[in-house]
Amino acid sequence: MSAGGSARARGKLAREYAIELWRRYREAYELAGRYEAAADSERKVAAILLTLTTRGWRLLVDRRWPGTRSANVDMILIGPGGVFVIDIKKWRDRPAAADGHLMAADQRRDTEIGKLLAMTHTAEHHLALLGMSPIAIRPVMVFAGHRLDTTLGRVRLLGDQEVLPALVSEPTRLTAATVRAVTTHLEEVFPAYDAPALPDAITTGSQAGQDADPLFDVKEVEAAALRSALSAPIERWMTFLHSDQVAMTRRHCNGPARISGPAGTGKTVVGLHRAAYLAERSTGRILYVTFANNLPRVQGQLFRRLSPATAARVEFTSLHAWAQTFLAEHDVRLSVSRERAETAFSRAWSRAGRDSVLVDVDPSPAYWKEEIDYVIKGRGLTSLDQYRGISRYGRRSALRSAHREAAWLLYEEYELLRTMRGVHDFNDVLLMALDKLRDTPADPPYTSVIVDEVQDLTLIGVKLLHTLVGDAPNGLLLIGDGQQAVYPGGFRLSDAGIAIKGRGGVLHTNYRNATPIIDTALAVISNDPFEDLEESNPNGHRTMELTYHDGQVIKANADDEAQHDRLLVEALQDLAARSTDDPPAGRLCDAAVLCATRRQIAHYQRLLNHAGIPVLRLEQYDGQPVHAVKLGTYRRAKGLEFKYVYLPRHDMSTSSITGDKATDHERAVIIRRQLFVAMTRARDLLWLGSIAPHRK
Repeated sequence: MSAGGSARARGKLAREYAIELWRRYREAYELAGRYEAAADSERKVAAILLTLTTRGWRLLVDRRWPGTRSANVDMILIGPGGVFVIDIKKWRDRPAAADGHLMAADQRRDTEIGKLLAMTHTAEHHLALLGMSPIAIRPVMVFAGHRLDTTLGRVRLLGDQEVLPALVSEPTRLTAATVRAVTTHLEEVFPAYDAPALPDAITTGSQAGQDADPLFDVKEVEAAALRSALSAPIERWMTFLHSDQVAMTRRHCNGPARISGPAGTGKTVVGLHRAAYLAERSTGRILYVTFANNLPRVQGQLFRRLSPATAARVEFTSLHAWAQTFLAEHDVRLSVSRERAETAFSRAWSRAGRDSVLVDVDPSPAYWKEEIDYVIKGRGLTSLDQYRGISRYGRRSALRSAHREAAWLLYEEYELLRTMRGVHDFNDVLLMALDKLRDTPADPPYTSVIVDEVQDLTLIGVKLLHTLVGDAPNGLLLIGDGQQAVYPGGFRLSDAGIAIKGRGGVLHTNYRNATPIIDTALAVISNDPFEDLEESNPNGHRTMELTYHDGQVIKANADDEAQHDRLLVEALQDLAARSTDDPPAGRLCDAAVLCATRRQIAHYQRLLNHAGIPVLRLEQYDGQPVHAVKLGTYRRAKGLEFKYVYLPRHDMSTSSITGDKATDHERAVIIRRQLFVAMTRARDLLWLGSIAPHRK
């Protein structure tokens, strides 16, 4: 079936769904009269919710609120879209949300919101035992006799004519079996008053309800059902988490906190859920920041589907993009140029590095540029004495006093030439932003900052983000894994003035990678030491539980480059040939070709284009399904995942370093770590291309 045909079929099903609900309304209306819905308009609201039981929803009516003597919950609706704690109101005056308050006739009615939130919190607490994330449990207030569709904090405010389209449009989060399990659990938590039991579903003739009052519009329900049908199944992992993950999502922290764990353990998933949890319980801004430029687009896209009501208050950005925007808002002029900064360093190396004692340690100027970027400027050092006294975490080469003096002279020469040319490098952006932020706090302030892939930031970057929120409760959350650091250097959180004792959480269960894939990836880095912000680890052995045991690793060994490239193209063409309309974009939308260098990227883009295989560079990828193979570097793939990952010439970079210097070993560790990151992007299939050594 074509993609267009699939869309038409879904549209037809949505239309039939809406008409079926309309036909079922009469019997639902009659049944609703048996419950405590005093006013006729309230009875109609109950009838609409009962109507949904024909499509796999369950409705609990007039339930006891545990922990109270007489308070009750009007309704709890459980269905494919999640769990909805519902309070029905019959107010003469029109309700409205204004300035963070629930209003009616110029009077605040916030106590009603507080009661509903407290009921919802009780449901959250008990459903956390099942692993259900708080984002799948929604408080809803329905106003009989009014037209309304808005939010107040995390509470959805709906009129009686808006409630059905709103619920039907929710993406599918729960399976039928899960709906039954959740309903059974909530029936025990919220016991019933003396009232007749509801049937699992209403059964009635096809003509029932045809003369009922027009309480909802069929076309609106049809459109809502179609939106839900077109939603991708990613909402499933948005709904259920491991109990440890749920606990981290809901935890109250009285200062900075950290989430760590090996690759594939769901650290970013927890971070996104944490952002939604905090946003629904506050009114301030939340910053979700990472190092890579492309990752915020993907994370922001996921979050808009995870928590659309709070998406406007959670800002997704890269660290340097945020810093440059902040400086621009305060009229701080910058002239950032990677090329001009590199030219300044090349001249500084010619003057102060090439003939110095530095070449005894490593003759490559790139090594010493990294020393400046990650150790000296990246840590904000301002004097030779400071540089002499620091531990160079992550740098395996030992520097004597003469080497540090020479490296400092090289740094000063570089700064002189850079300043004379009026150019800034990326470290300057962060240093200047930190200085400005200390004088002029962000306005409006952020209530929370969540930092993903924190291991790739410099010390100055972490200091900058810490300065935004300080040690405020639930203010700073650091997420990352030192074993996945793809840049040289390192630091300790204590260097940034951050203490997380008692507020750290470690995830141990891998949910992403098939067992053969993670075993192959771990073999690459199992003997390599790594820094993890608070401690040094002597090797890469990690404790990890695996949940996904299928999957495949294919090792494609070729005699020459032509055969290698032919094998890659054939593998991708075979994947495309096995594609289906579900998802509509086919299997290529779940595939990625990852390379070690930009030069390889250019080569494989030409190769795939010539073969007629659609390609999308990771720089343009925003997380939306698209019929194209994603193409990018190992570094650019950080934080992403794909069902099928292809690594052409995967061993070329690791075999290129043959020296025996400490700096050679240091480079080799970084390269292996980058390869490990690329391998662990794969869920179902990992394709490893290589060329026989004697024919390279």
